Amino acid sequence: MLDVQLLAPQTTRALRREEYDRLVAMGAFEDERVELIEGVLVTMSPNDPEHANPVQVLNYLLLPALLGRALVRIQLPIIAAHESEPEPDVAIVPLGDYRRAHPERAYCVIEVANTSVSKDRNIKAPLYAASGFPEYWLVNVPEQVVEVFRAPGPDGYTQRACYGVGESIALEAFPDVRVEVAGLF
Repeated sequence: MLDVQLLAPQTTRALRREEYDRLVAMGAFEDERVELIEGVLVTMSPNDPEHANPVQVLNYLLLPALLGRALVRIQLPIIAAHESEPEPDVAIVPLGDYRRAHPERAYCVIEVANTSVSKDRNIKAPLYAASGFPEYWLVNVPEQVVEVFRAPGPDGYTQRACYGVGESIALEAFPDVRVEVAGLF
């Protein structure tokens, strides 16, 4: 009988974003919820109601408020640093034609986390900072707070603030657009 451990690779090779895009176009991940994070395929958490509701609320609030000024993309890919193509729950991106390529810039990216708080805080936040996205919101469902990260730098975001129920948050790029935290939970 063959010892499969003898076949184990000595090193791994990261998947390049272009390779990932070709595989997606070929239907390789048709029935899977995956995203590319630093060259690694990462499975995405399922959308339970506690996760889905804040995404729905954000879409409902942001879409009309930003109409004609920015696009609100829900759970769609964005090009990020380090061979990454995450699918944030919400990305507010510049107006443009994204039929041939995903956006590379965002005014704000938002992740809603019920079971993935640690991943979204410790992996996604540094990735989004490295990508130069000026604002990142982590909707922390278990704690019913929104962690807002701003001012990206080489070592991550340099500003972090938490907003709880009873408070509202204004988008940095669009200060007239405010979100009431209580409405997300």
